[in-house]
Amino acid sequence: MTVGGGFGDRLSAAMAQRGPLCLGIDPHPELLDRWGLTADPAGLARFSEICVTAFAGFAVVKPQVAFFEAYGSAGFAVLERTTEALRREGVLVLADAKRGDIGSTMAAYAAAWAGESPLAADAVTASPYLGFGSLQPLLDTAARHGRGVFVLAATSNPEGASVQRATVDGRTVAQTIVDAAAALNGAGGYGSVGYGSVGYGSVGYGSVGVVVGATLSDPPDVSALNGPVLVPGVGAQGGRPDALAGLGGAAAGQLLPAVSREVLRAGPDVAALRAAAERMRDAVAHLAEAP
Repeated sequence: MTVGGGFGDRLSAAMAQRGPLCLGIDPHPELLDRWGLTADPAGLARFSEICVTAFAGFAVVKPQVAFFEAYGSAGFAVLERTTEALRREGVLVLADAKRGDIGSTMAAYAAAWAGESPLAADAVTASPYLGFGSLQPLLDTAARHGRGVFVLAATSNPEGASVQRATVDGRTVAQTIVDAAAALNGAGGYGSVGYGSVGYGSVGYGSVGVVVGATLSDPPDVSALNGPVLVPGVGAQGGRPDALAGLGGAAAGQLLPAVSREVLRAGPDVAALRAAAERMRDAVAHLAEAP
């Protein structure tokens, strides 16, 4: 079980101390080839080891689960070792799994990614598009173990707009997702169940975050979220660090930009990879500063 208070508070402290940046580990075949590594479990393991060494001491690292899952059980074994190694280096680990289902299946996903499984990380991404309520088993499990959940709200891909920007009672679907997360992060704790120091809203910063794409021109309003906003798409996908401040009404210290390819293309040299990560951390440092 994770200790040391709720994820929201731990994340807020890590971002304040080490910078508001989430670095991705995305070992897709093109990058493996660029790094001179084989597209197999051995190459996957070496790629991950280099990233762990280069990213030690940063605030958050986000392994993209799909690129590990592609190698079956051997890939999951690499992911387990990578998660453990990152945490030994003082890094919060965000598993980018984007799980979403209903009932007992969602409960099983919750046990895997937010319970006591070797796959469980400090936080996990989730899809609410079977209904926000379908995430309840994951939210409950994460709360009991002091972990966080980042719920997809508004993504940058064009295919998402027809669903996420549809309106319900005058609000976009994306906004209803943000508002549902905000309700969990509100004062008085998560729902009607008091989880004390691991409750979502019971102590300090909330542990239910949302995902909002960096390239969106009309993001949902996150000003009342009282939780973190993961902002993927910075760098190679077109999101500009200097344009992120105040995204969706976010306060200082609320946005967590996520960067993968922009940094990873500097590898496989560890020093070059770390230098690229440090440059990006410097580029987004202003997001932690009060206006």
